[in-house]
Amino acid sequence: MGAWSVRYNCRIIIYNKKILLIRPKLSLANDGNYYEMRYFTPWKGVRVVEDHSLPRSITKIMGQKTAPIGVGDPTDALISTLDSALGCETCEELFTPQAPHIAMGLDGCEIYTNSSGSHHELRKLHTRVELIVSATLKSGGIYLYANQQGCDGDRLYYDGCALIVVNGKVLAQGSQFSLNDVEVITATIDLEEVRSYREHKSRAMQTRDQPKYERIEVEMSLSSEVDEIDLLLHPSPARAVVYNTPEEKIVYGPACYLFDYLRRSKQAGFFLPLSGGIDSCATAVIVHSMTRLILRAIRLQENPQVLIDLHRICGESEGSTWEPKSPQEIANWIFCTAYMGMEKNSSPETRKRAADLAAIIGANHLDFDIDPVFDAQVKLLTSTTGFEPKFKMYGGTKVSNLALQYVVHSMFSTSIENKKFLTITYNVHV
Repeated sequence: MGAWSVRYNCRIIIYNKKILLIRPKLSLANDGNYYEMRYFTPWKGVRVVEDHSLPRSITKIMGQKTAPIGVGDPTDALISTLDSALGCETCEELFTPQAPHIAMGLDGCEIYTNSSGSHHELRKLHTRVELIVSATLKSGGIYLYANQQGCDGDRLYYDGCALIVVNGKVLAQGSQFSLNDVEVITATIDLEEVRSYREHKSRAMQTRDQPKYERIEVEMSLSSEVDEIDLLLHPSPARAVVYNTPEEKIVYGPACYLFDYLRRSKQAGFFLPLSGGIDSCATAVIVHSMTRLILRAIRLQENPQVLIDLHRICGESEGSTWEPKSPQEIANWIFCTAYMGMEKNSSPETRKRAADLAAIIGANHLDFDIDPVFDAQVKLLTSTTGFEPKFKMYGGTKVSNLALQYVVHSMFSTSIENKKFLTITYNVHV
């Protein structure tokens, strides 16, 4: 959001066509894979709330000219309903030493909400769960955590796993790896459990000295307004957190990423130079894992969009009733591999391994030698420079060996550039 010619990363809280609060981030993720400060500026600081003029198009629809933007005293503004209080914590702020939920909880906030964009890496889910559990274990409260899911067109996979945590106990957990765009989890919660949990003197003494938050009053109730007690309704029980093994994460994470990238980029499939070595074979197996996930999602019939996307990727006409019967059938449509060998430098073993693996996973496989193209490029290099490069195993130097490897890799890149043509050709052939 650009305000006063400065761009802030904000959450917008809306209720009944009214913007209650524009809440900018205080702490930006700017390490590892994150570069938020390349695009955004952290908010001015705590105890700063101002009126932001809304665009005329928004005013025309909502009848609202301004909305509060900023963070209140001491670090945020709270949404105060008739029966509770909600606060906002955004992504990176959960990971900071002085996280907003600490002061919010001391000033009576009972429900913390966090919209996050946390990417997948091995065992990172453990860190997120421990931080959220800790946020409600010491001081009580309800933590609603929503995380982005999918690849979103960049190099990272965001692994979802929404959470509902109450007083240090996990009540609901979303899936970590899924082909779904949206996943909703629910839990039944008793607000009185939070208030009862907070009845200890040490917290009360710190609460007494806690600076007060600005409250944004909302005429609504989160709990039922019926006076009668429903004896069949009870709070959701605590549950154990589900953690995938490192091996499962390695299988499912990249596979989910590949399908999300494929459908979002509107490409026809993948092309892989399959050398028979460990790197390319492992990549092929990841694609096979993707086709297995696609088939499982289609058979469960919980998300019809998966089959719709697969039809579009495979070039099926609208209204097609085709459903794949195996992962190999899916791979036959969207996955092409090629063994690009050389008569002198390639072994029969790697050639056979590439062909065998392609057959097992159902890929359309090509097998050809690149000697004529390679020899032509080396001949051009020799005639231009007067230097004949040789592989190190044939008496060449490290420099000439590297140069020849570059020639081979450039041919691989040329093949990858033509992957869409090859895939479409196979789709028509099948």
